[in-house]
Amino acid sequence: MSTKTNSPQSPARRVQDEIADLERRLQEAKARLNGNGDQNAVSGSRAPRLPTSDGPLSSSAHHFLLLLADSALPLGSFAFSSGLESYLAHTRPASSFPEFLDFSLGSYASTTLPFALAAHRNPMAIVELDDALDAAIMCAVGRRASVAQGRALLSIWDRSFSSAVIGGASAEYVEALKEFTVLLRSASSTASSDLPAASAHLAPLFGAIACISGMSLQQTAYVFMLSHVKALLSAAVRASIFGPYHAQKILASVEVQEAIQRAITREWDTNIEDAGQTIPVMDLWIGRHEMLYSRIFNS
Repeated sequence: MSTKTNSPQSPARRVQDEIADLERRLQEAKARLNGNGDQNAVSGSRAPRLPTSDGPLSSSAHHFLLLLADSALPLGSFAFSSGLESYLAHTRPASSFPEFLDFSLGSYASTTLPFALAAHRNPMAIVELDDALDAAIMCAVGRRASVAQGRALLSIWDRSFSSAVIGGASAEYVEALKEFTVLLRSASSTASSDLPAASAHLAPLFGAIACISGMSLQQTAYVFMLSHVKALLSAAVRASIFGPYHAQKILASVEVQEAIQRAITREWDTNIEDAGQTIPVMDLWIGRHEMLYSRIFNS
C-alpha cells in the first residue's frame, strides 16, 4: 500500500503536459486547415454553410471524446461488477452502494489512473507501462478483467477507430500502437511457459488511444474515471440495487463529480512506481467473487 501526498507539480511534468496540449492544438489546427481547403476548392454555386471544427462538438478530438465516453463502447464492461456483487454478498444487510462507490473510485484511481496518464503523456512507452501494470496488479481476478477490457479496446482501435484517426495523429504514436498489437499477437500465438511480452491492460491503452485521438490529458482522466462509475452503476441496476432513474440521479450528482475530481487531483502527479492499492479490502472482495455459490458477473 502506497502513501500519497499532495505535492506541487514537478517542472518536468508541467513541460510534458504543455507539450501534450500543444500537440492537441496542432492537430485541431490541421483539421481546421483541411476543412478550409476543402471549402476553398468548391467554386460556383453557394453551398449551405456546414459546421466547422471551430464548433464545440465538431472537432475530431471532441468526437472521439464522446465515442470513448459512450456506454455502448463494446469493451465488455457489462460482464464485470468490479467487486460489487461480492461486496453485496459479504456485507448484507449492511451494504451501502455510496460507500462502495467511494471505495471503488479511490481504489481504481490509485491503481490504474497513473498508468493512463503516463501513457497519454508518452504513448511510445506503452509496452513498458503495460508490463509495469501487469506486475503491479496483485489480484488475479482484477487482472483478468483489466486484460479482457484492454484487448477489447485494442480491437476497437484496429477495426474501427484507426482509419478515422490516423490522418491527424502523430505517426510515431500510431506506429507504437501498431507494434504493440503485433507484439500482443505474437505473444498470444506462442505456446510457452514464459511470461508474455504484452498483456494489453485497459489503463495504458486508454491513455495512449486518447492521446492519439487528440483528447487532452484532463479529458482523458475524467472520461477514464467516469467510465468506471458508469460501469458500476450499470452493474448496480442489473443487481437490482436500484432502478435506472436512480442510477442516472447518482451519475448526475455533484457528489460523483466532486469524487471524480478529487481522485484525479490526488493521482495527477503520482508516478507509476508509486501506484498501488490503497484500499486492500477491494482486492478481497474482487478476489472472493469466484467463490460465490451463484453470480451474474465475471468479477
